[in-house]
Amino acid sequence: MLKNNHLIRFFFAVLIVTTSGIVCYAQNKPEDVAGIPVNYDESKTGTYTLPDPLVLQNGKKVTSAKTWIKKRRPEVLHLYETEQFGKCPERHKQNFNVFDSGTPAFNGKALRKQITLYFTEDTSDYKADLLLYTPANTNKPVPVFLMISFMPNSLKINDPGIKTGTMWNRDGERISASEGRGWGFFDVEKYISEGIGVATIYYGDIEPDFAEGIKYGIRGHFLKNGQSWPEPDEWGTISAWAWGLSYVMDYLETDPLVDAKRVALNGVSRLGKTVLWTGARDQRFAMVLASCSGEGGAALSARNYGETIGHMIAPSRYFYQFCGNRAQYADNPETSPIDAHMLISLIAPRPLLLQTGDTDNWSDPKGEFLAAVAAAPVYTLLGKTALETEKMPEAGVPILNDLGYFMHSGGHGNVPKDFDIYLQFMKKHFFAQ
Repeated sequence: MLKNNHLIRFFFAVLIVTTSGIVCYAQNKPEDVAGIPVNYDESKTGTYTLPDPLVLQNGKKVTSAKTWIKKRRPEVLHLYETEQFGKCPERHKQNFNVFDSGTPAFNGKALRKQITLYFTEDTSDYKADLLLYTPANTNKPVPVFLMISFMPNSLKINDPGIKTGTMWNRDGERISASEGRGWGFFDVEKYISEGIGVATIYYGDIEPDFAEGIKYGIRGHFLKNGQSWPEPDEWGTISAWAWGLSYVMDYLETDPLVDAKRVALNGVSRLGKTVLWTGARDQRFAMVLASCSGEGGAALSARNYGETIGHMIAPSRYFYQFCGNRAQYADNPETSPIDAHMLISLIAPRPLLLQTGDTDNWSDPKGEFLAAVAAAPVYTLLGKTALETEKMPEAGVPILNDLGYFMHSGGHGNVPKDFDIYLQFMKKHFFAQ
């Protein structure tokens, strides 16, 4: 199943690795995916009415921050738990092992820590390695740029001291990361030089990214006796990855070199969806940087453009990433009580940057912008600055308000400029006096 899913994923995308080792996809425009037609014509996006994020389920208008926090936000969060991503089990008490407690790295500019996080009380399985770098020239806790990655840590960062680890290959087999091939290395020193730490964790350590991965991942551990699949309102893999990221925050709160109140969470594509849902569930994350999250993330589902709910939950594609209830909205997304602007609103009042690409038609960059526009009233209600425009900016022109938007010139994924914008966004909101 993993092999088939990857073939579908790359059928309409040409992988490009830049000279800086950053991944971007130059996309074609398939006429159909999983037997479902795809629309790229703005005149055929249809008409739709979005649910009002500031109206309670009893019909009353939300007019105060207190009502949003105490009543409306829990309503919206519950809808996402039951209708899109699925409910997660409670986390057990914190359990981790710091097996690399502060080794100098990058010519002494950084200190490296490596930590094994255990997701169950039995430490023999269900665990993940967190890699953390902090600046060596300070004794004060620092903000951290945290990435959930498609690659094991040793393929994400160019540092020979990193534990090799394991990864899942295209045949659904767990292999040594030494047998894998990365997409280029992340520039840790750029962030370290600005007084910001860097951390990364491999998503496949939490649960593999294919339907049968439940046999090996954390969701399988929590299946009840006689149960082979979660209930329709229980977690898909996006919720599982988000659940695992909360364990990362559990650890970061204990590290004296980390300012756990200034952690920015970043992910791309399905991991862009993941960081949005993580930030919605766990308000300890102070900032979310969601890249090309598209359908199921920041792009409006009611807008018929690019990938749709139907494409996403098709049996040959990524149904397993969502709860079973998500499928009931495939044929008519407007019947859903939620849409992407409401997921965005769950991040408020914390800073959120939506990053995308102007040729990433499949992920619908305009749909992400329109969702941010529709979420603006929540940010405004909470005293924060939203986009302040309903005109979509051109590629390369960032909006870096509390609710921000940036579209690079290019396709799906990251280009080097994106990481400069992330750094700029973090400095503006974490270092402002």
